This record gives sequence, C-alpha cells and structure tokens, in this order.
Amino acid sequence: MAFPHEELAQAFVKIPVEVHGVYRTELEPGVIYDGHVDRPTTKCAVLISLRGQAEFIYNETERYLLEPGKILLGGMQKRLEIHTSEQGFEYGLVHYVPVRTMMDDAKQLIDVNMLHAPQSPELLQLLGRMLQASSSPDSMLLLEKKSLFYHLINKVLQSERTQQNKTSYPLIEEATVYIHDHFNEPITLYQLADRFGLKPKYFSSLFQRYTGIGPIDYLIQYRINKAYELLMTGQFEVLIGSGSRQRKTG
Repeated sequence: MAFPHEELAQAFVKIPVEVHGVYRTELEPGVIYDGHVDRPTTKCAVLISLRGQAEFIYNETERYLLEPGKILLGGMQKRLEIHTSEQGFEYGLVHYVPVRTMMDDAKQLIDVNMLHAPQSPELLQLLGRMLQASSSPDSMLLLEKKSLFYHLINKVLQSERTQQNKTSYPLIEEATVYIHDHFNEPITLYQLADRFGLKPKYFSSLFQRYTGIGPIDYLIQYRINKAYELLMTGQFEVLIGSGSRQRKTG
C-alpha cells in the first residue's frame, strides 16, 4: 500500500530510524536477480534510479518500473525479484530500519512507496556525500550520514509534493508564507480564499492536498508552535510585560 507524501513525512518525524549501508550499484543488462526471493529483505531502502530501467517485483504481485526520476522507499520483509532492461540498471541505495517497528506509523516506512524526484545535481550530491561518510568509522561522519539521510528524505518528499500539485503549489506556498507573516492577526478561511481569488471550499481542498492539513488548522498549529518557541526563549514574558506597561500608561 502506498501512502501520501505528507503521511510519510509525519512518520519520519515520529519514528527515528537507524541508517545502515549506502551503495551505488550497477546491474547487468537483461538479467533476473532473485537473491531475495527465498530470503526476504531485512531492511528498508531508499532506492534512487540513476541510469537505465529495471522492474522491481515485491512478493510476486507488487511491480514497480524504475528509471531516472523515480525512487522507491520502504520494502522491508519482502521477497524481491529484479528484472533489468537491455540497457542495464544503475541505482543508489540507502538502507534504513525504523527503531520502533511495532508502531502504527512504522508501516508507512516499511511498505513500498513509489516517489518522483528529478535527477538533480543536489540529489546526486547528497548521495555522493552519504557514500563518503558511510564507510568511515569517524563518529562525526556517521552523524553526518544520518543528517544527510533526513535531508535526502525531505528533498524526495518535497519533490513528490511538487509533482502532485504542479498547478497549485506556487499559490499554496504563497499562502503559507502569508500565514507565517500574519499569524498574530485575525485570519479567516474566507479572507485567505478571497486573497487568492478562490472559493473557500476549493482553497481549503487545495491547501490540505498540499500540506496534509486544512488552512485554519495549519494556522492554529503554527500559532501554538510560535507561542511555545517564544515561551521557551523567554520572549513571551517580555511581550507580556511590554503589553502590561502599555496598558498602564494608555
């Protein structure tokens, strides 16, 4: 079962993962690789298509044709067979395992998901840096590998979000910036929708499809997060004190 990109993002936020090996592999043309047919996979994977084509078949029924611009995520405890095309297949591979596999959200990280991300220089650079850090016993480089893993996941999920919302993402991006800049002002759904020349129901639908949450819920959560941030940094008390002095002198 494939999950929406926003659910995958939430799962990665909630569940820590252990990042294991990082590889760049070439498979020969016209070959069937069946090493995991009798021995199911023991780890999840981020599988980045670099060159050529190959069909990945999980549990004999789930088929995914991989080529540059497509990425597979998950695939733990699956029987896997790979059929390469006449051009062969080259891919980057990052193994990971959710720390708490029994949690409900872990299923989203374990099941196979097909995502779309252009083969950009940034994506290739992230893979290259992970390859360099992966083989080192240096603790700092191992920490960098884990940091780069989350950067890679974020890049891929952002690309998938943009791919699924090609026409609306500039508008929703502008809407979220507006909310961030005016969160302490009275804002209604009707005001937001009218600002972008849309009916409230349609605007709300576009917003939720892009962010995974409705615009007013997004605003409320952003206000809560900002209040917590101000409280933790001591700025909230300064604002209250400032407001009290103003009322006394007004």
